[in-house]
Amino acid sequence: MHRLLFVFFTFTLLFWGCVEPPNYPNEPVIEFLGLSKQVMRQGSQNEDTMVVRFSFTDGDGDLGAKPSSTDPVGPNVFLIDSRDGYEGNTFQIPFIPEEGAGNGISGTVDLKIFTACCIFDDGTAPCGISPTKSRDTLYYSLYIQDRAGHRSNEIQVGPIYLLCE
Repeated sequence: MHRLLFVFFTFTLLFWGCVEPPNYPNEPVIEFLGLSKQVMRQGSQNEDTMVVRFSFTDGDGDLGAKPSSTDPVGPNVFLIDSRDGYEGNTFQIPFIPEEGAGNGISGTVDLKIFTACCIFDDGTAPCGISPTKSRDTLYYSLYIQDRAGHRSNEIQVGPIYLLCE
């Protein structure tokens, strides 16, 4: 019986030792996981927030700014407003160190996004109160970029409903 257990444990350890680490592509890949909520009050002074959650993989593991780097690293998360194509919401993922013997990195990001203004077709100024429109719907396209300039796929975030009151 002891010999059988020894063979079983030896085989199990050998099997675990032979498992291949993941082999991610050098371009980041992202996947939308969810929103903390779908309704926000409009505003221009960060009156409301939500959290967008997405996962990522990056084969060459070069997301974020290296802590010891003196080179300026710009934003690496980009949001594009579906209503007007505005790409002004940008964010920075901090440096993520590689761990283990695998190729690249993976993880989950929770991105805090502040509210936006409603956009009206009736001539009302953005963030105003329109007599004809009480809510606005928007989607964001989101992508990330690593230090080598590799751009990820785009994911759609939304719908997000803005209360225009």
